[in-house]
Amino acid sequence: MKLIVGLGNPGTKYAENRHNIGFMAVDRIAADYSFSPWKSRFQGLVSDGRLGQGRVTLLKPQTFMNLSGQSVGEAMRYLKLTPAEVIVLHDELDLAPGKCRLKQGGGHAGHNGLRSIHQHIGPDYARVRLGIGHPGHKDRVAAYVLSDFAKSDRDWLDDLLRGVSDGAAALADGSNEQFQTLVALRTQPARNSGTGPGKPRQDRPAPAVPDAGAPAPEPAGLTGRLRQLADRFRPS
Repeated sequence: MKLIVGLGNPGTKYAENRHNIGFMAVDRIAADYSFSPWKSRFQGLVSDGRLGQGRVTLLKPQTFMNLSGQSVGEAMRYLKLTPAEVIVLHDELDLAPGKCRLKQGGGHAGHNGLRSIHQHIGPDYARVRLGIGHPGHKDRVAAYVLSDFAKSDRDWLDDLLRGVSDGAAALADGSNEQFQTLVALRTQPARNSGTGPGKPRQDRPAPAVPDAGAPAPEPAGLTGRLRQLADRFRPS
């Protein structure tokens, strides 16, 4: 069994924030794999189902980001799991928008949600880092993560969420390379190259080939008219 956690802040005020991409990812998984309706438990919202070879509980802590570890720790202990069986999906400033990286263990890199989880279950859990880009200066980070995705972000965001969902079974089974491959199939090439979610890549159309049975266009100019006249009086 696995516990897959999406990080974010509760409430409609924050629903479309960059900081809530973890919530968005587990919502997509729950919808795509027909998980149970969300219900209140473990200081969060949970949804149960199956991915790959086993059962999975999805969790969206409702404690606000900075206290996420309270919810994660309570759920992990109740479900009798180890930190190695916990996977956390979160926003990542240090990855370009639309990029995804899977990491096992390590530090929290200043992310307040991860910092809280470290305090409650330690560092030995997996995390799926979902790139949102960096605003360029540390003083702008708080406002940036707590602002909504721009309209121009919608295409790559949708592709990224679809890719994470495509790879969810591999993620739950521990097939890390397969997970990354499935995400990449959705996100590369980028949508602005003509590839949309759920659609095959649209290559450039082949140049038109004239129908062999179609008459050739009439030649223009004096030479063409003389040729037509000669053809008219040619014996059959």
